[in-house]
Amino acid sequence: MAGTQEVTSLEKKVAEQIEYYFGDHNLPRDKFLKEQLQLDDGWVALETMIKFNRLKCLTTDFNVIIDSLKKSKTGLLEISEDKTKIRRSPLKPLPEFNDEYKDALKHKSVYIKGFPTETTLDEIQEWLSGKGKIESIQMRRNLQKNFKGSIFLVLDSEESAKQFVSHPDLKSFKDNEMIVLLKDAYLAKKIEERKQVRAEAKAKAKHEKEEKQKRAEDEEMRSLDEQMGCLLRFAGDLEQTSREDFHQLFAGHGQIKWIDFVRGAKEGTILFKSNAREALDKAKAENGGDLKINGKDVKWEVLEGEVEKETLKKIIEDQQDSLNKRKGRGGRKPGGRGRGGRRDRGGRDQGKVQYQGKKTTFDSDDDGDEEQLSPKKRALEENEKGAGEPTAKQAKTENGSEK
Repeated sequence: MAGTQEVTSLEKKVAEQIEYYFGDHNLPRDKFLKEQLQLDDGWVALETMIKFNRLKCLTTDFNVIIDSLKKSKTGLLEISEDKTKIRRSPLKPLPEFNDEYKDALKHKSVYIKGFPTETTLDEIQEWLSGKGKIESIQMRRNLQKNFKGSIFLVLDSEESAKQFVSHPDLKSFKDNEMIVLLKDAYLAKKIEERKQVRAEAKAKAKHEKEEKQKRAEDEEMRSLDEQMGCLLRFAGDLEQTSREDFHQLFAGHGQIKWIDFVRGAKEGTILFKSNAREALDKAKAENGGDLKINGKDVKWEVLEGEVEKETLKKIIEDQQDSLNKRKGRGGRKPGGRGRGGRRDRGGRDQGKVQYQGKKTTFDSDDDGDEEQLSPKKRALEENEKGAGEPTAKQAKTENGSEK
C-alpha cells in the first residue's frame, strides 16, 4: 500500500493508530478485535473501526482512513476491493507468543520515568517523535488507574532500544529530569532495590526483637530485685503435706505469693510478698522456736545470692507458663489447675490463689523477616474502549485505542 504521495500529519497518525490495533503487541491482547477477525476471514469493517475512541478522535472519514493506509510503507494491512473493510496481511502473521518471543520483547523494551502525572499520551508521543521506531507505548498506572509518571516502550529491535537510551534529547521533559533505562537494566535495578528493602526490614525486625528481649530481661531483673529476700526453701518428710498446710502455718506471719511444691515431694519453695526471714521468725516464735509441719521436722532456709536469683527466675517463668496455659483454656480465671491452683504447684493466698507478679515475655529464636509482598501485577494500560463496543468484550491492551 506504500505510495509516493506526500503523507500529511493526520494521515500518519491515522495509519499508526490502525496499525497499532492490528500490531504484534495489541492484537493478541484485544479480545474484541480478535472476535471480529473470526467473523469474516480476518476482515473488519470500517464501520466497526471508527467506534474505537482514539481513531474516532482522529477521523471517521472512510476516505481519509483508506488514503492513510494506502500511503503506509509497513505493508501490515490490506484494504478490501470495495474499500469498506481492512485486515492484517496474511503475509505478516502474528509471532508465536512463546518464551523466545517474550525474551526478545524484553530486550527491545525501554523504561522511562519522570513525566508529570497529568501528562497525556499525545504529549508523550509528540516528545518521542523522531527518536526511534516505536511499536508500543505503555503508560504505567497504579491500582486507581492513575498515571504513575513512567512508561514502557517497545522498539522494533534490540539494537534500536540500545541506541534509543543514548539519545541526547531524552534527558528532560518539561524541565523534569528523566530516567531512561533498558528494561533489562530497570528490572535488575528493581530486584536489587527489593533485596535492599528486605534486608533493611529484616535488620529492623531483628533490632526490634533484640530491643523487646532486652526490655523483657530488664523487666525480669526489676521483678527479681523487688522480690529479693522473699524466698524460703523447705525440706523434710512431706509425704502427707499439702500447700494448704503451709498457708495455715504462716497465716498472719507472712503473705504467700507462690508455692512451688507437689504433694509427695521432699522439698519445695515458698515465695512471700514480703521478707521471708521475718515471716519465718514470726512463725517460729509462735511455735516455740521449733517450726514443724503436721508434726514432722522440716529444714527451713532463706535463699540468698545466686541461688536465690536462679530460683526466682524459674518461679517467674513458671508463673508465666501457668498464666499462658489458663489463657489457652479460654481465659479461665486463676485458681484452677494452673500453678496457682489447688491441684497443681501453685498455692492459695488467704483462700484464693492467683499470680500477682509481673508478666515476663520470652521471644522465639527466629529472626523477623518482613517479606515485601509483591501484589499481583498486571499492566494497567492506556486503553479507551470504542464507543459502541461491548464493554465485556473489549480487552485491555498495551495502550489500546489511546495510541
